[in-house]
Amino acid sequence: MKAHTFETQATMTPEKALQYLKEGNIRFQNNLKANRNLLEQVNDTSDGQFPFATILSCIDSRVSAELVFDQGLGDIFSVRIAGNFINEDILGSLEFACKLAGSKIVLVLGHTACGAIKGACDDAKMGNLTTMISKIKPAVKAVEEPKDESLRNSVNSEFVDAVSEKNVHLAIANIRSLSPILKEMEDNGEIQIHGGMYDINTGAVNFFHE
Repeated sequence: MKAHTFETQATMTPEKALQYLKEGNIRFQNNLKANRNLLEQVNDTSDGQFPFATILSCIDSRVSAELVFDQGLGDIFSVRIAGNFINEDILGSLEFACKLAGSKIVLVLGHTACGAIKGACDDAKMGNLTTMISKIKPAVKAVEEPKDESLRNSVNSEFVDAVSEKNVHLAIANIRSLSPILKEMEDNGEIQIHGGMYDINTGAVNFFHE
């Protein structure tokens, strides 16, 4: 499989981009890989890059977007931060990826058993981590169940995963509300914005669109 070129990126649609990611994740789940020569892709992309997708994901070592979606060099922009939340710098990166570099899809990818989410659920405090976790707190608050405070912590894996999914939905809402550029591109059909949850036990990504 060759690296994407200006021509292949230009013919890519948001729908096709999503399908590429879904097919790549199925290959990953089945321990299969597309036939690609990475060193050849190094050479092919030396004069430019034409990624078809942009993925905002967590820094978790188990959730490498290139591996999870079986993509090669030059295929995706990978934006990673613990808890996959939105801030001004990340929005700027997403705008660059889509408006200037031609990416057709933005995927916000959360995952099960997320350490950053657990920290937010437990109201952890430690140096700069305290400030970072505060960005995830709205997702904790937005998950209404369970009401029992003794169950609203990292020990409750179902609660943690519910907060993680809610955090993805809030990130998508923030992209649309805080980036007129990306919102306009989405409204015009130039890009699509999706969310997904990666299951660290199975390797599967559950996609959702809103």
